[in-house]
Amino acid sequence: MTHSDMPKETQLAFGVTDALIRLSVGVEHPEDLVLDLKQALEQV
Repeated sequence: MTHSDMPKETQLAFGVTDALIRLSVGVEHPEDLVLDLKQALEQV
């Protein structure tokens, strides 16, 4: 969503494609982040 208002050409110039996954993380324990991401990807 952070780049949705940019023209498609500009997105592509910055490497923003439809296959891009954006992660926003805080100060969680790294193992928790890995487990959460693994669990989410198994749902796909």
